[in-house]
Amino acid sequence: MWKLCELLLVWASFLAAEVSGADRHSRHDFPSDFVFGAGTSAYQVEGAANEDGRTPSIFDTYAHSGLTHGANGDVACDQYHKYKEDVQLMVETGLEAYRFSISWSRLIPNGRGPVNPKGLQYYNHLIDELISHGVQPHVTLHHADLPQALEDEYGGWINRKIVKDFTVYAEVCFREFGDRIRHWTTFNEANVFVLAGYDSGILPPQRCSFPFGLVNCSQGNSSIEPYLAAHNILLAHASAARTYKNIYQAKNMLTYHIPFRR
Repeated sequence: MWKLCELLLVWASFLAAEVSGADRHSRHDFPSDFVFGAGTSAYQVEGAANEDGRTPSIFDTYAHSGLTHGANGDVACDQYHKYKEDVQLMVETGLEAYRFSISWSRLIPNGRGPVNPKGLQYYNHLIDELISHGVQPHVTLHHADLPQALEDEYGGWINRKIVKDFTVYAEVCFREFGDRIRHWTTFNEANVFVLAGYDSGILPPQRCSFPFGLVNCSQGNSSIEPYLAAHNILLAHASAARTYKNIYQAKNMLTYHIPFRR
């Protein structure tokens, strides 16, 4: 217990030192084109999980499986209803950019097919609100929240069919929001999504197998599926980037990830 207290005191002292040194820096210490911003994902902040035509994503299924001790994103930060207040907080904080993800299952509830007008309206309102307050909107297309409908239909990212469906979804986003969005991210931390979802199984869609799985997965193959999912994600990224370049003649496309070591 005493060692834990000592550790906490050391950590608190470290944090205090870091905070106390913050006042020695200002905006002028950074390049003029450096952008200060914050990022979120749709499932973490939007809420309104069952409103206005949205259907479940694989993260909804995961959160309601009992593994998260009752925590879920059904309400979350309620940004779906409180986006104006959220943007005002960004302005007060001094943010210059905000990276958010689009919920595929809110925009296209079945993963493919008709676009949901209510979902389209929400993202248009959010983007316009950001721009009107001088905050750059940055959009992520996929943040570990594949529509459950596509997971159920053909296995999601382990099936090559996903490449076409993702490309069509991306094209809808480019067409509807591309007049105002200059910065796009296709996949957030694709490597983490693949390893956690198809190797260790600790995150959705929780596919894994012995001896690699860290949880008791009911389905999956950790020796094969991580490679299939990663391959299809790369193909989907390339397809979406090519579509963006060919149709919109633009170059602002990137994939974001962080190193992940087993």
